[in-house]
Amino acid sequence: MIAARQSLPDTRDSVTHKFSIGGHEGYLTVGLYSDGSPGEIFIKISKEGSALSGMCQAFCRAFSLSIQLGLSVNEAVVRFKGMRFEPHGMTSNPDIPAADSIVDYVARYLELHFANKPTLADSPLRRA
Repeated sequence: MIAARQSLPDTRDSVTHKFSIGGHEGYLTVGLYSDGSPGEIFIKISKEGSALSGMCQAFCRAFSLSIQLGLSVNEAVVRFKGMRFEPHGMTSNPDIPAADSIVDYVARYLELHFANKPTLADSPLRRA
């Protein structure tokens, strides 16, 4: 089977969430398909131009392409939740009091808000 990429429309809804992990502040933006499921993510870290910021951008591009090609939020959570590296520690989110990394935080945030819901990725028309 070959996966068909499901691009987002030019104009789309999104959710932007401010977070802090171990003293590092950032914003997570989740671009949404028309059914309310995630189709892309962006992370803006306060340390612009840093290696951390660059790695966040690379992760977001890879993650976004993966979900556009059919990786479900549930599958993504399994793969990214629990990854441990700096920065990690206490967060500003009472629903996620501590995170093992920014990747872990994003996976747990997506799990709380988007997991276990039917999405475009679940459609049999997604695969060609």
